[in-house]
Amino acid sequence: MGRLLVEEVAAAGSTLSGGTRSGETLDALAAASDVVIDFTRASAVQGHAEALAQAGTAWVLGTSGLSAADEAAVAAAAARIPVVYAANFSAGVTLVLALAERMAAALPPAQYDAEILEMHHRQKVDAPSGTAIALGRAVAAGRGVDLPTVMQSGRDGHTGPRETGTIGFATLRGGQVVGEHSLLFAGADEQIILTHKAFDRRTFASGAVRAALWVTGRPPGLYGMREVLGLS
Repeated sequence: MGRLLVEEVAAAGSTLSGGTRSGETLDALAAASDVVIDFTRASAVQGHAEALAQAGTAWVLGTSGLSAADEAAVAAAAARIPVVYAANFSAGVTLVLALAERMAAALPPAQYDAEILEMHHRQKVDAPSGTAIALGRAVAAGRGVDLPTVMQSGRDGHTGPRETGTIGFATLRGGQVVGEHSLLFAGADEQIILTHKAFDRRTFASGAVRAALWVTGRPPGLYGMREVLGLS
């Protein structure tokens, strides 16, 4: 992602102020930049949130696997700086998330079971993926519920029948799959499947640069790719 971001920044006609290596602090980079694009690790998020808020530097965050405490740190930073936080910077996924919410609102949970299937490369360290969680949140929003109360992940053994209204997650890992996500609404008489497949990580890099150009100069707040694409 770092190499692709360098290329996409250049293609956009913008200036790259620098980068960091694993274990380095963000302070100097934040001070030298208008916006920082962050695809690192969840363990770094809270420190990055404080450093960027202190510097007054805009933040484009694409790191997945964040805990509730990490997300609280992001929200706190967004009270002081503009932040674009997205599970996926692909324009296609952004549209899929919007469709997922609308479909969930139209398909009653008593008649349509929602299942999310995702597959990524064997090196990915978090599961379900951030995009899968975003899909689950979109479905939950459409149904007017909170995802943690209906999320069902990692079935194993004698689980009993599926509970009505739950949102199921299944995770696959293998090879060098960039990212595949499917949302299934399964009814007694029909099944609807919404699928997105990414074939090149460049789509995430170009979307992140687009978000960086959009967020520069914005007022403090927590934004997403729907705002970047003009969907909200």
